[in-house]
Amino acid sequence: MSTPVNIILSWLAVSDIITMMSYVPFSMHFYCMYPDVNKTPDKNSKSWMTYMTFHINLAATTHTVSIWLCVLLAIVRFVHIRSPTKAFATRRRRMTQSKVLILLIYVWSAISLIPNYMSNELQENLNPESNETTYVLRDLRLGKNDTDALVLVNVWMYAVTAKLVPCLLMSIFGSLLIYNIHVKIRHRRKVLKISGANSMRLTEHSRTTKMLVSVILLFLVTELPQGVLIVCSATVKDFFDTVYLPLGDVMDIVALINNAVNFILYCTMSTKFRETFVHLFCACHFPHSNESIGYTLTDRLAKLDSHSNNNEHQNHINHVV
Repeated sequence: MSTPVNIILSWLAVSDIITMMSYVPFSMHFYCMYPDVNKTPDKNSKSWMTYMTFHINLAATTHTVSIWLCVLLAIVRFVHIRSPTKAFATRRRRMTQSKVLILLIYVWSAISLIPNYMSNELQENLNPESNETTYVLRDLRLGKNDTDALVLVNVWMYAVTAKLVPCLLMSIFGSLLIYNIHVKIRHRRKVLKISGANSMRLTEHSRTTKMLVSVILLFLVTELPQGVLIVCSATVKDFFDTVYLPLGDVMDIVALINNAVNFILYCTMSTKFRETFVHLFCACHFPHSNESIGYTLTDRLAKLDSHSNNNEHQNHINHVV
C-alpha cells in the first residue's frame, strides 16, 4: 500500500467521503423533511441555513481537493511509467514528495476558496404579514451590471483554478499516460519471456492504469461542463438564474455519483487497494486469517513484489546474455 499512487488514492477517498458525508444532513433536511420550495421558519432557520453555508464551503473545498489530487495522480503515474526505478532512495524520495504535494493541495484548496467563503453570506428576511423570520443566502447577482467585485473574483478563480486548468492538465497527462502505458506493455511483451509472477505484475500494472484513466475521464465528464457553465454565468446576462441554478441539483447528483463510482473503481481495479481495504475494515470478521498463513497481508504483498522483481531481473539478465 505504501506507494505514491496508493497514498494519493487514499487521500482522494478521504476527500470524497467528506464531500458525501456533508450532503447527508443537508439532503435529509432540505429535500426529505422539507421538499417544498417555499421558505418557512423551520426549513430556513438560522441554524440550518448556517449549516447550508458551511456545507457549500466544505463541499467546494473537498471537491477542489479531489480534482487536484486526480491531477497529481495522473502526473505521478506518468512519471513512474516514464522513468521507473527500484532504487530504495528514489522510491522513498518520491513517497515524500507525494505526501508534501498532497498536503499542499489540501492547504491551497482552502486558501484559494477564501473569496468563495466571503461571498456566501446569510441575509435575514422578515415577513411583515406573518411576522416570521427566515434566512436566505445573499443574492450573488451574477450576470447583472452591479455584480460585486469579490463575487466576480470568486467565480473566475473557482472556474479557472478548480475546473478548467485541472481538466486541461488531466487531459494532457492522461493522454501521455495512456500512450506510454501502451508502448511499455507492448515492448515488455516483445522483449521479455514473461514468467507467472511477471504476468501477474503486468496484469496488476494494466489494471491500475485502467483505473486511473477511468478516474480521469469521469472527472473530465463531471467537471469540464460545470467549468464552462460557471464561465457563462459570469459573462452571459441572466445565465446564472435561468440555466445554472436550475441545473444545480443535477450537477450535485452527478458529482456524488462520480465520488461513489471512483471508490468502486479503486476497489475493483487495484488488487492491493482492495485487499488492504478488506484487511483494515474487515479484520474483525477474520481475526485469524493472517496467522493461519504465518505472515500478514503486507508481508505477503511485499514478498510477491520481491519475487516479481527478482524474476524480472533474472529475465533481463538472460535476455542480455
